[in-house]
Amino acid sequence: MRRPCARAKTPPGAWLWALAALVFAPAFPVWALDAGVAGIGVEELDRLLSLHQMRKLPAGSRAPLDTLQRKVDEGFPGPVVFSISGVEYYGCGKCHDGEALLNSAVKRMRDVVQSIPRNAPGVREIPLRQYIIQTYQDDLLSPQQFAHATFDTIRVSPGAILIDKRAYGWATHLHETLHLAQPFLGHVNELEAYGLNARSDPRFLILKHPYFADVAKAFFLPDFDDIVGTVFSGKIRENLSVPAEVQLYLSAFDAPVLDRLSRTAAELAPLLDEAGRLNRERPLELAYWSDRTGIPSLALDLAAAKLTTLPPLTSTEETRAKAFEIFSAQMGKTDNTRLGYVIDRKKESLTILRYQLGLTDPAERLLLYFHFLKRRFLAGGKYNLDAEDKTEIADYVRDKVAKTVRILSYEGVSPIEREEGEKWREKIKKELADYLGR
Repeated sequence: MRRPCARAKTPPGAWLWALAALVFAPAFPVWALDAGVAGIGVEELDRLLSLHQMRKLPAGSRAPLDTLQRKVDEGFPGPVVFSISGVEYYGCGKCHDGEALLNSAVKRMRDVVQSIPRNAPGVREIPLRQYIIQTYQDDLLSPQQFAHATFDTIRVSPGAILIDKRAYGWATHLHETLHLAQPFLGHVNELEAYGLNARSDPRFLILKHPYFADVAKAFFLPDFDDIVGTVFSGKIRENLSVPAEVQLYLSAFDAPVLDRLSRTAAELAPLLDEAGRLNRERPLELAYWSDRTGIPSLALDLAAAKLTTLPPLTSTEETRAKAFEIFSAQMGKTDNTRLGYVIDRKKESLTILRYQLGLTDPAERLLLYFHFLKRRFLAGGKYNLDAEDKTEIADYVRDKVAKTVRILSYEGVSPIEREEGEKWREKIKKELADYLGR
């Protein structure tokens, strides 16, 4: 299960966005979850978000004084507690009926929870026990986060609901809900969740391009970087409540580009499925290697190295040998996991290939990377994710768990989160013992 960290997360550009028309109908039309989803302009969305900012807690209080709560069984794997606080205290009741807000929350989450196992291979059940509409800011949900999956709990701000309903077709809800069913932590969880979003709206491939760019341009869309550059050169209006990525989504894509991205998303689907399968099969090792190498896309890169037919290299044998030595030296470094650095070893290696070996063709440099992955991590056709010493992975996992469960000491954490957090800690402890015993 994806677990929270104390560090704030930027508003998820991963939210899925309603797409009016594509040559290829998306495999998972998320906007069908709410027939009321409609397009909106930046100005109107900014006005709505400005009216629905998260508020500060009253002095000396852990939560606003009034709370509406409902437990629902029907349509979920188990009972789910839905709640919203501060409807009266913050004056929300002047325009909104709290019970109606809960009714809408139950309906959308029932649809989301039931849809994910149909569209994310390997996900059998969503362990959702609690859904909190959080009108106030605290350590568990800051204004910059918008939404957050914790221990069997989803916390969403009013702004997240507005953006999801009016622009993104409940993609934030899909994204965070999938996190509940993921086995551990790290880049691969985000990759899989953003991949789920991208299957329905390929704009996400661009807005979260670090997860997809290298596989996309190496095998499916050679000018992927050009599209990224064009989209991100779009005009961003400062001093608005609308996040920059949302503004780009609303204005920076045209129909021909969406058509091409839709084809690419469909071609990426089997590789995303394989990355998700690997995450469920080897979560501790995969999280370790993603952090050790600093490569957000590592799980997808490995899936591509395994499932695609790699084109032949054009560089000389001598150049290949030197290139593989460079990749090996970079991937062998442990500064990221040992010292807390965040260095992308793929980018470092590709830069060295260009300036030290004089490889000017970016396509050849990238192809050398995929050939290296196949040699290092897929010798014999099976994944080799062991570290030089298993205790390296054990130390990494223990450190991640210790940092993650700090949330259980926060004021405002719910009894459900405390209970599920302790269960998660014991679960990972057992999985780590099993790994060390293999």
